Amino acid sequence: MFHKIKNVSPLPDYKLSIQFAEGETKIYDVKPCFEKWKPFKVLTADTNMFYDVSVDTGGYGIVWNDDLDLSCNELWENGTKVNTPFDGLIALSDATILWGLNESTLRKAISYGKLVNGVDVCKYGKQWVVSMKAMTREYGQPING
Repeated sequence: MFHKIKNVSPLPDYKLSIQFAEGETKIYDVKPCFEKWKPFKVLTADTNMFYDVSVDTGGYGIVWNDDLDLSCNELWENGTKVNTPFDGLIALSDATILWGLNESTLRKAISYGKLVNGVDVCKYGKQWVVSMKAMTREYGQPING
């Protein structure tokens, strides 16, 4: 099972804040990689390179360059979960992928009150955000996670 990455932010002391599509955030310590995988030692020689990390195309990992990357599963399994005010909130577009639904299905659920605006979902600008708890209540466990 893949845990798609939405965002990565470098932190001091060779740590990364990873935000996953499931609405969870984890802190990943890169320092053990320096001993496990020799190519990672380049990050200690070039600190600026460490801060130049980005999410790989598709969200299946993070990359620094063509030779240096980490998979979403490595980050998920070895990251430490942190509590944030945004835990359990996901974009409506991510919910459609995780549950295999059309976005129109979820928009109708909002208009009919199945997903309650201001309780289960909220719109920020043009983006709808829905809680994992509400999605699980209404549609069961995600099928594409």
